[in-house]
Amino acid sequence: MVYRDPFGVCALRDYLSRMTIKLLAIGKTDQLMVQNLISEYTDRLSHYINFQMDIIPDIRNTKNIPVIVQMEMEAKAVLKKIKAGDVVLLLDENGKSYSSVAFAGQLQKYMNSGAKQLVIVIGGPYGFGETLQSAVRERVSLSEMTFPHQLVRIIILEQLYRAFTILKNEPYHHQ
Repeated sequence: MVYRDPFGVCALRDYLSRMTIKLLAIGKTDQLMVQNLISEYTDRLSHYINFQMDIIPDIRNTKNIPVIVQMEMEAKAVLKKIKAGDVVLLLDENGKSYSSVAFAGQLQKYMNSGAKQLVIVIGGPYGFGETLQSAVRERVSLSEMTFPHQLVRIIILEQLYRAFTILKNEPYHHQ
């Protein structure tokens, strides 16, 4: 089943120009192949939506900092990047799972809600601190498996691109 845009392609395009999707990620990408794929999908997404990727620097000198403290430091850095009224999704292996078509439908619901910005957060290597978890209710799982957080960037970018092709009935997604 293909998800149909209730407003038509023109209305969707007009609405999308007002919404932004921001991907927040902890730590820089140092692998050229990963950087190239991020660039490829970022470019593809720009045809559908205002898209931004914001990298929060890794915590430095972590040898003597307990993991829980590192997670809280990252949580505070993420919360500084989120505005009141943003729809925020944490990518979390314990979150809700979607098929690609269902994720496209959920993305459409966020857009229909009038949200100005959808923020998708990729945590650091240890996950999310309690401060961030208690501030954000929505969690999405890409899989029950655990992936390196560098690879998760590519997976969510591809799924966002796939969602927009589904919403526009373009021939990228096959069922």
